[in-house]
Amino acid sequence: MVDTTLDCAAIYPEDLINYHRSFIARRRSLRPSEEYGEPTAQEWQDFLAHFEPQKVAVGVCARDFGTPWVHEHACIRSPVLRPDPEQMPRLEEIHANLLDRLQEAKEQGRLGEVAAIEASLAAAEQKLTAMRDLAARHITVHLVYLGMPDFRSAGRLDAEQ
Repeated sequence: MVDTTLDCAAIYPEDLINYHRSFIARRRSLRPSEEYGEPTAQEWQDFLAHFEPQKVAVGVCARDFGTPWVHEHACIRSPVLRPDPEQMPRLEEIHANLLDRLQEAKEQGRLGEVAAIEASLAAAEQKLTAMRDLAARHITVHLVYLGMPDFRSAGRLDAEQ
């Protein structure tokens, strides 16, 4: 996108960098200067500690820094869960377990639990779809198809000659 803009608008990289730096300087001038100091050791530890419990069985919870993490295992239903495609088998197990729990809750007449499990089940299905879509997009693209030379094959040609 930036390369296209540079080509079409005849903007040079140096101009773009200078503009970005001046933009950042203007933004910082609007904020209190104490916000840009070095963090204390405690602030840094708090920052790092914020992200540790966000690593969950099927991905990473992307909640904002400084917000409480109260939903624990309800992350499946969290809109900020970023699923990891490598954890798809784990989420499939969770999904199967939810189906079993739903059947049991219905048989036992636990309507409140049925509603909660159905919400988790719908979210798990949505996350599985997202994982499958993400995995499908991460395919190998050979450089030749992008019009770029493949130096590995050039090396093989030299060796064969």
